[in-house]
This record gives sequence, C-alpha cells and structure tokens, in this order.
Amino acid sequence: MNEILSAISKVVWGPFVLIPLLLGTGVYMTFRLGGIQFARTGAALHLGLIRRQDDGASGDVSQYRALATAMAATIGTGNIAGVATAIALGGPGAIFWMWVSGVFGMALKYSESFLAVRFRTVDEHGHRNGGPQYYLTKGLKGRYLGPIGVVLAWAFTLFTILASFGIGNMVQANSMSEAMNDTFSIPTWVTGLVVSLVTLAVLIGGIKSISSYAARIVPVMIVVFIIAQVWVLAAFVTEIPAAVATILSDAFTGTAAAGGFLGATVIAAIQFGLARGLFSNESGMGSAAIAAGAAQTSHPVRQGLVSMTQTFIDTIILVTLTALVIVVSGAYEKVDDAGAALTGVRLTTDAFNQGLPGSTVGGYVVSFCLLLFALTTLWGWSYYGERAIERAVGTRAVLPFRLVWVVMAFVGSTIPLEIVWTFADIMNGFMVIPNLIGILILSGLVARETKKYLSFDPKLAATQQQIDEHFLDDPGYREWRNNERAMDGEPPLSDPPGSPGGAASSSVGLLEKQAAPARVDDTPQGGTGAAGALPILSLVFSVLGLGLVGVVLGHVALGRIGAQNDQRGRGPAIAGLVLGYLGLAVLTIWIVALLMA
Repeated sequence: MNEILSAISKVVWGPFVLIPLLLGTGVYMTFRLGGIQFARTGAALHLGLIRRQDDGASGDVSQYRALATAMAATIGTGNIAGVATAIALGGPGAIFWMWVSGVFGMALKYSESFLAVRFRTVDEHGHRNGGPQYYLTKGLKGRYLGPIGVVLAWAFTLFTILASFGIGNMVQANSMSEAMNDTFSIPTWVTGLVVSLVTLAVLIGGIKSISSYAARIVPVMIVVFIIAQVWVLAAFVTEIPAAVATILSDAFTGTAAAGGFLGATVIAAIQFGLARGLFSNESGMGSAAIAAGAAQTSHPVRQGLVSMTQTFIDTIILVTLTALVIVVSGAYEKVDDAGAALTGVRLTTDAFNQGLPGSTVGGYVVSFCLLLFALTTLWGWSYYGERAIERAVGTRAVLPFRLVWVVMAFVGSTIPLEIVWTFADIMNGFMVIPNLIGILILSGLVARETKKYLSFDPKLAATQQQIDEHFLDDPGYREWRNNERAMDGEPPLSDPPGSPGGAASSSVGLLEKQAAPARVDDTPQGGTGAAGALPILSLVFSVLGLGLVGVVLGHVALGRIGAQNDQRGRGPAIAGLVLGYLGLAVLTIWIVALLMA
C-alpha cells in the first residue's frame, strides 16, 4: 500500500501536476496584483508585528494572533527536516527554487487570505468562519459557476479533514515523541501522554485559546531557532559567500557528487526545491486562510497583507538560515556509520553540532525547536480541521472532534507512521487543487479591490472610520462592511448622499438608527437547483476524475516500466497519460470558456 501511495504522491507533488499549477498561479497572481509582495511587505510587517491590530475592527482575534496561529501551523518539521531533505535530494541549488516558491507563494497567501475575509460568515455561536470552504461557494455564483463552487468547497472540506489528522496531528506527535526518545531516551508513550494533555487544555478554549498560546510561543521558538542559526553561521562566517554562490550556481547547473552526496541534476534541484518550498510555507493550500477568516480587520486587503508575511518569515528568513547552516557546514556531503548520506533531521542536527559548542548541543537545540514547532503545528491544524468539520456537520461536531484529536495525538506518538506521512502529502496536495481553481476564477475581484484600497491607503494607516467614509459609495465594500456589522449585531452603513436610499444632506459615514438585520445567510446566490446541477456536476467529476486517474496511473506505470527495464505495456501507459492530460485540458478550456462568456 505504501508503495502505491508513494507513487501517487510523487506524481501529485511532481513536475507535472502541483509544481506547475502552484508556480504558474503564483506568477499569474503576482503580475495581476502588481508585484504586491515586493511593494507592500514592509507595511504589512509593521501592521502585523508592530501595531498588531486594527482598532475598532470586527473579528474574533487580533491580526497578530491570527498570524501567530497560522505561523504555528506552518512553521513545523518542514523548517527543520524539509530543508535538509530538499538539499539531500536536490543539492544546494534546491534552496534557490525554495526562494522562488516563497516569493511567488506570497501572492497566493495574500489572495486566499483576502478571499477568506471577504466572504467569511458567522456560526450560531457568533464565531467568524472563513476559508476556501466558504469563499468557493459564496464567491462562485451563477448558473455554471455556482454548482462548481459547491463541488470545490466540499472537496476542499473533505481533504482538509483528512489532512489535518495526518500532517497536522499524528505526524507532528510522532516527530515529537521520536525526538524526545532519541535525544533524552524518554519513552514515546510518555511524550504522547504529555502532549495529549497539554493539547486538550489548549483546545478547550477554541481559537481564542489557541491564538493566545501561539502568540506567546511562536515568537520564542522563532527567536531561539534564529539565535542558534546565527551562532552556527558566525562560526563559518568566511564560508557564507561561497555557500551563497554555490546555491545560485547549482540552481542552474546541478550539483556534482562529493563525499556522501551523490549529486543532483538541475531538474532535481527545481523539483525538490519547489515541492519542499511549497510544502513548507503552505501557500496556495488554503489552510492559513482559515485562520485569517477569524482576524479582526478593517478591510480584507489589510488581513491579506498581514497573512502574506507568514510566507516571508517562513521561507525567506527561516528556510534561508537553515539552508545556509547546512551548506556552510558541509554536512550534506557526510555519511552516517552505515555509509548512507545524511538527510532529514539527522542532517540538520549534524550541521548544528558542527557550529555550536560541544558535540551534542546541536542535537538538544534541534530537539527543543522541533518540540515547539511540532506542538504549535498540532494546535494550529486542530483549528483548521475543526472549522472544516463544522462546515461539514455543524457546531455539534466541534467538541467530539477536539476529543478525537487529542486521542489521535497520543496514538500518533506511539506507532510508526510512514504510510501516514505519504497519505498526508497526498491530501495536502488535493487541498491545493480546488483552492487554486477558486483563486484563478476570483482573481479579477481580488485584483480590482486590492488596487482600489491600496490607491487610497498605501501605508495601511487608515482608521476604520476613514475607510468607511472613503468607500461608502463602493458597492463591494458596502456589501462586505454591512455583512460584518450584521454579524456584530450593528446597524448598516447609511446610503451615500444622493442615492435612492439616502438623503442628500446626510453626512458621509453617518449610521442609520435602525435595528440590525438578521445574520447574513450563507446560502450561495444564483446557481441552479440540485436537479439542474446534476449534469454539470457529472461532467466535472467525470472529466476531472478520469483525467487525474489517467495522469497518475500513466506516470506510475511508466515509472515501473523504467525500473524493471521491461518495455511491454509502454504504449498503453503513454496512451493513458496522454488521454489523462487531454481530459484535464478539456476541463480547463471549458472553465475558461465559461469565464469569458
């Protein structure tokens, strides 16, 4: 079973499916948004980390706490083991392509977080809910797009639930228990019990409790990790220029074999760099958008920019420092006692051991950071899974979900999880597909409203009242703002002066003194009924399903044929592959045609 899942994972995260889809969408959104990650990162960092909140804005938690929750879920084992794996398999040049994924991934992270706030809703307990499972239905409307949005939203919801128990729960718990056992000889069941009890205490309070703990722990773990990284780099300071030159040159020439490193081609550097980079920062996956949906913000653009800084901190800062530590130390060229090349946590640990005092301090530092990274990831992903299960079943499922989450954390701490790792990789990849389709379809809305807001407030300094006054006559903003006020039980903004519903003498920003409307209905507007949607849904499922099956099975078959050096069946495998890509191409053309109609 694990061999089959591994083959599927290689295809999903390989050079023919998610890598071009994620990178292509990231490049497209970068141009569509005018290079927003290059022009607005400074202002976004100031808002998210210095000011930390929008005074008077609606939402459940501050922008900083929403960012901390998302960073808690994102900054995990990938920042320790993922970087090492990329270098071990793709050479130092893979780091350049991780940078590429981070730069263009910032545009994706902005877009999905913007949409999460733009189309968020409220549950029966008054908590904000946002993310792809909501904006795919509320944003995609009409006779054709309405049913497609429903399908994409439910697909994302299902994949998020499955992925949360994999990469967000059992994998993280297993990483912690193994690290504590290897470094301090603590039995795995002891670590599992402690982790489960601590997690239960944190999850009882929901997003406010999770974000509160994340806001305190995330800065500490990042600072500790950076101090250790800088210490090692200081010990190898003369090697840093050569390491940077190696990363840049090997990105386009490949890496020759040296010591225990077997070498890597340019294609390998691109593939593993992009794949590990995209997996590390989760840009385009839609997960961080769920946390953004709970943020207190005075405009969707502002929260989108704050969320965008998560990818900058994760990939541009932490990944870069870890990569430099591994390259300057030369650890990636070493072998273990059995003669095998170092990889994963062992590679990162060896690199830290070479630069920190003593021969084992690096192992303690890496284990400590891994413990905090994995624990906060466990908490952050619990919120993602909880929001998805609530979307599917309702608020009555939240408490049972939290209890099951705690139990599975203990289980994950005590059993081998190789197959869970692989399954989680696949589910994470499947989360990306519906989310990116939604971002592409809604890209016009994202670009239009982003341009409007940043032309008015480029430094993100406007107050809620100033924003309300400036955009009072903008239909899109009025719709969003009145929905926000309705969720807070407040009256809507007054109609603009001179409009059919407003008085010419009314002052801009004056609020109507009337009862607050009922909470906003979450039902998608437009679209067809269930019977009318069936033919469309059938076509989408058929073409998409057969296309993906053809692509996956074709690549798996060709891989096995090459490994066994047996050319029988090569023709049917190629035919299945071609027909699979043809099916996906037909579906793409059909969607584009609908958008242009």
